[in-house]
Parts: sequence; C-alpha cells; structure tokens
Amino acid sequence: PMIRGIHHVAVSTPNLERIVAFYCDVMGAEQVYDGGWEKGSDIIDQIVGLKGSSCKQAMLKLHNAYLEFFEYQTPTPEPKDPAYPPNNHGYTHFCIDVVDIDAEYERLTKAGVKFNIAPPDFEGGDIRATYGRDPDGNIIEIQEILNEDHAFYLDAGK
Repeated sequence: PMIRGIHHVAVSTPNLERIVAFYCDVMGAEQVYDGGWEKGSDIIDQIVGLKGSSCKQAMLKLHNAYLEFFEYQTPTPEPKDPAYPPNNHGYTHFCIDVVDIDAEYERLTKAGVKFNIAPPDFEGGDIRATYGRDPDGNIIEIQEILNEDHAFYLDAGK
C-alpha cells in the first residue's frame, strides 16, 4: 500500500502560544516548526478551502507523531464549546500512549488537566485509560496498554 501511516493531527486554537506551551512543557512535545501565512495566498486558500485565510502555525513532534496547531486570524473562526461532548460528529479525541498511567494522571492533574475520572481498571485488565481536556477543551485520552501482546500495543507485530 501507498499509505505509510498517520503523520499528524491538526487542531485550530484560539491561542497558539498557550497551546504550544502546554504540549511542549507539560506533554513533552518538541516544537519543530513555527510559521503561518499572510492573507492573500490563493494556493493556500484553495488547499484549506477558505477565502482570505491567514494564520499562525506550529508543528510539534510528540515521539512517534506530530501535532499541528493553527491560530487563524482570518476568516474569523467560530469558537468551539470547550465542554463539547465526545459523541458529537467529527474528531472526538486523540490518544497519548503512556507507560505509567497513574503517575501521568497525577502529573497532568497537577498541571491543570481536568479528567472525567481517575484511570479505572477494565475487565480483562489489558488497557487502562481516561479522558481529559487540554487548555482549549480538546479531549485527550491517556492510555496504558499493560499487555505487550495486545493488538493495540504500539510495538505490535514485533
């Protein structure tokens, strides 16, 4: 197949500086690009499907994948409800794979991440996970896969 895998997830933010600081300082990402574009690029307008677009942009490397953030200046974005429910259509969350979920839950909680529940034990015991929210209200899941033979384990197929 020609598809090699998912490269990045892109998220629109009302505050690029705040969200980059969160993902770098709290989540351990590395900023690898800082840019954007000014209003008047017909090519970019055609790519993104907007007229008169302009934004600030950052690309962050988070271990095995990238997160891209856009702070659009034009056209004026409509705010997203920071308490949106995960059952709404569209992207619901992205998941961060961790090694010690209890330690990460405590660390992230102290850093201001609001979780729905402490990571519970599931029947079967192969995965522990919980949902929280970043400073913009985007849902992030933290998960720990306890069984290296589980199909979802990042090194599956070894």
